Amino acid sequence: MSRRVFCAALTLAAGLLGVVAVAPSAQAAACGDQLIGNGGFESGSTPWTGSTAAIIAGTTAQPAHGGTRLARLDGTGATHTDTLSQSITLPSGCSSATLTYWSHIDTAETTTSTKYDTLAVQIGSDTLASYSNLDKNTGYAQRTVDVTRYLGQTVTLTLTGREDSSLATNFVLDDFALSTGAGAPPATDSTRTPINPAYTASLTSNTAGDTWTGHQSVTFTNGSPTALPEVYLRLWDNYHGSCPSTPITVTNLTGGTASALTVGCTAMKVTLPSPLAQNQSATIAFDLSIVVPSGADRFGHDGAYNMIGNALPVLAVRDGSGWHLDPYTNNGESFYTVIGDFDVTLTHPTSLLTPATGTSTETTSGSTTTTHAVATKVRDFAWGAGPFAKISTTSGKGVRVNVYSASGISTSSANSMLSLAADAVDVHSGRFGDYPYGELDVVLDNNFWFGGMEYPGFVMDLVSTVALPHEIAHQWWYGIVGDDEYNTPWLDEGFTDYATDLYRGVTGSGCGITWQSTAEKLTNSMAYWDAHSSRYSSVVYTYGKCTLHDLRRLIGDTAMTTLLKSYAQSHWYGVSTVAEFKAAAQAAAGSTDLTSFWTTHRVEG
Repeated sequence: MSRRVFCAALTLAAGLLGVVAVAPSAQAAACGDQLIGNGGFESGSTPWTGSTAAIIAGTTAQPAHGGTRLARLDGTGATHTDTLSQSITLPSGCSSATLTYWSHIDTAETTTSTKYDTLAVQIGSDTLASYSNLDKNTGYAQRTVDVTRYLGQTVTLTLTGREDSSLATNFVLDDFALSTGAGAPPATDSTRTPINPAYTASLTSNTAGDTWTGHQSVTFTNGSPTALPEVYLRLWDNYHGSCPSTPITVTNLTGGTASALTVGCTAMKVTLPSPLAQNQSATIAFDLSIVVPSGADRFGHDGAYNMIGNALPVLAVRDGSGWHLDPYTNNGESFYTVIGDFDVTLTHPTSLLTPATGTSTETTSGSTTTTHAVATKVRDFAWGAGPFAKISTTSGKGVRVNVYSASGISTSSANSMLSLAADAVDVHSGRFGDYPYGELDVVLDNNFWFGGMEYPGFVMDLVSTVALPHEIAHQWWYGIVGDDEYNTPWLDEGFTDYATDLYRGVTGSGCGITWQSTAEKLTNSMAYWDAHSSRYSSVVYTYGKCTLHDLRRLIGDTAMTTLLKSYAQSHWYGVSTVAEFKAAAQAAAGSTDLTSFWTTHRVEG
C-alpha cells in the first residue's frame, strides 16, 4: 500500500502498553481459575482503577445484575468520559480463556441512526466490543468473548464510556468473569493451516451497488499433523462499523458452530463438528450481507463508486505462533493469508461495471448483468461497483490490463495510467518472475485518502506515476510472495518500495537512516507502528527500501538482482519470513558476513 497517514487512537496506544510478558510468580493463577478481581463490584473499587465513582449501589430503577452493586459509566447528559480498568495475568498452558459480563444500556437519545454516546470494552490493543446509544436494551444481556489468544500474558482490561454534550446514556455493567479452561492447550507446530482454501460466493447487489447479499462457502484442508478443532473467519471490514453493529454479517452458518465475534467483531471462531486430522478436509457455508459505508476508502463508496476490499470473509492462519487473530490496522495491513482459489458470482444492474480480482466473464439479461470472476492461487478477493469509464490494453508480455476511472479522471490521465500499468507489470515480471494471473484491473479515484491499495489482480490508486508502480509491485510482494503483513510489514512494503525505485531508475544514493529510539526497528510489527504512526512511513517504507539499496551496494548489483528473483521463485505462492530472507541474503553475499549489516539496519528475526 502507498504511504497511508493515519493517527492511531490514543486508546489504542494506551492499550498496546497494557500487554506484557508474564513474569514468574509464587502465587501465579492456575488453569481453571477465575481471574477478574471484584468482577461484581461488591467489594468497592479495588482492584479497579479510573473512574471508581462509577461503581455504585443498585437502585430500583437501576438494579444490579447480581448482588447489590454495579458499574454505571456516563449517564450525566453532558460531555463526559468514564473509565475503569484492571490488570489481569492469564496463566500459560491452559486450554482456553473466556471473558463474560452482563450489560444494560438505557438512553434519553431518540435518534435511530447516530452514535452520540459510546462504550468500548478493550483488552490490550483489541477492542473486544463496542456499544452506543443505538444498542439500548431492556434488562441485562450476557456478553461472551473468547480471549484465549492472551494466555501467557498480563493484560489490561479497560472499559471506556464517552458521552456527548446532551441527553444521557447509562452504560451499566456487572458480574465480570475471566475463566481459563483446565487441561493442556491444543498442540501447535510450525505448519501453516488450514491450507488450500476454495472460496465460492454468489452475491446480488442493490441498485447502487453498495449493498450485497447472498451466500458463501469455503472448503479447506488441515495441512498440519496437529488436529484442527476449529477455524476462524476474518470479517476484516467490521472495523468500519461499531461492534456489535457491523457492515459484514454472517448468518445461518453450517458445517460448524459459530461463536460470538471477537477482536473488534473482525474474528469469528467456528468450532468444527470433529477435529480434522492432517490432510482431512471440511466445508463451512453461510449467508453473507455486505453494506458498504460512505467514504473514498478501500472499503467504502465515493458517491456512486463502490470499493469493496476485504469484504469476503477469509480464513485466519494457524502456525507456530498459534492462531493469528491480530486486530485491523488502518495504518497498514493485517491480512496474513495463505494461497487459495476464489469463484465469485456478482449479480448487479447492467449500469454498474464490476472490476474484480481474477478473470471475469459477463452475461447480461435486460437490465441485469452477472459477472463471474475466477481467481486461482490468490490470497484475497476484491471488487468495485459503479458507473466507471473503462479502457483496456494488452501488455507486451500478454497481460490484459484494464483501467476503470471514477468521475474527475481525465481521458488523458486514464490513458497515461493504462500505459504505465502495462509497462510496470512487464518490468516487474522481468525482475521477479512472470505475472501469473493474466489480467490486472486498476481503479482510479483521486479522492482516495490513502494513496493506493493492493489486492490480487486488482489495485486502487490515485493518478500517480509513483504510486501505481508501487501497487503493481505488490502483486509480487504480498500477493505471490506472501508475508505476515501485521507482524512483518517490511517484507512487503519495503520490498515493494525498493521495486518501485528500481522501476523508476532511482538508485537510493544518499539513503540515510536515523533511528529515533532504541525501540524503533525495521522489523517491528504494526502494533508498534500504530502506536508510533508518525514514524511508520519513514521507517518501513523509506528505511526499508534504503536497507535493500544498502544491501545491493554491499553484495553487488548482479548478486542482488539474482537474490530477489531466486528468492521470489523459491517462495512463489508461499510465505516469506525475515529469517528466511536473511539466510538467502547471506548465501548471496558469500564470504561477506552480514551480521553487522543486520544489526546496523535493525533487521531482527
